[in-house]
Amino acid sequence: MIVAVAINPRAAFGARQYSGEQVVEFFRSAGDTVVVLRKGSYEQLAAAVDTALDSGAEALVVVGGDGMVHLGFNALARAGAPHGKIPLGIVATGTGNDMARALGLPLNDIPAACRRVRSGLESGGRLIDAGRITVSGTTRWFAGVLSAGFDAAVNERANAWHWPRGKTRYNLAMLRELAAFGAIGYTVTADGETWEQGAMLISVANGQSIGGGMKVTPDARLDDGLLDLFMVRPLSRLRFLAVFPKVFSGRHVGHPAVDIRRVRHVELAAHNVVAYADGERIGPLPLTVDVVPGAVRVLA
Repeated sequence: MIVAVAINPRAAFGARQYSGEQVVEFFRSAGDTVVVLRKGSYEQLAAAVDTALDSGAEALVVVGGDGMVHLGFNALARAGAPHGKIPLGIVATGTGNDMARALGLPLNDIPAACRRVRSGLESGGRLIDAGRITVSGTTRWFAGVLSAGFDAAVNERANAWHWPRGKTRYNLAMLRELAAFGAIGYTVTADGETWEQGAMLISVANGQSIGGGMKVTPDARLDDGLLDLFMVRPLSRLRFLAVFPKVFSGRHVGHPAVDIRRVRHVELAAHNVVAYADGERIGPLPLTVDVVPGAVRVLA
């Protein structure tokens, strides 16, 4: 089998530096023809993935975190793409790994993750839904969760910093953002119903968690043909601080300020709000999200 292995371009330091080589060696030892895709940026890597898929790759394996899953989803889920049903394998070596977690895949265990991908190749894997974003006249796709509010603002601030690395940077950005953050006025349209919504954050979820295990929508399913619209109504900073930690365990569900509803189509508009999906920057609102059932076959 021809397997394209796309390696996170940011994994150039520490223990992750050699994760790609381990994955390549595993599939070569299994008798596969491996196309190694390693580039200096995500943009270059995305172009290389498209080329590999157009050239006959029979499976795409991404090595990294949710950003790499996002890259793979966008390569495979594009409407009308001839390689739309090529399967996606995930070797989770990132910081968050929320999509791998939702799929029940091994986290930061390369041999176990590779064996799971190989098992999926033999069984055929499973089809899951994808979120499709329309923003500024372009189409993007996401696997897990699109966020537009406090959590997206934390991402925006953290990405502007070059130090520290890892979760510490996001924790510091969260504290800094919380000091000045207030409720946002949104215009929301969900399945044809439009209303004005004050909220601390709004997310549209195909998966269950963000930020390395924050279970914003713990009951979301990847293959139900629906998205979970998650909203936290305005709260004081103290009350928001009291609710926010509960997200890690999913105990926020049922709180009076939390609203989760199942939808197929969402439109979001707000001033000076930037959206992120799978931890990757999408762009400023307004945007539209809809669900495409069974858009991607994953080796899980």
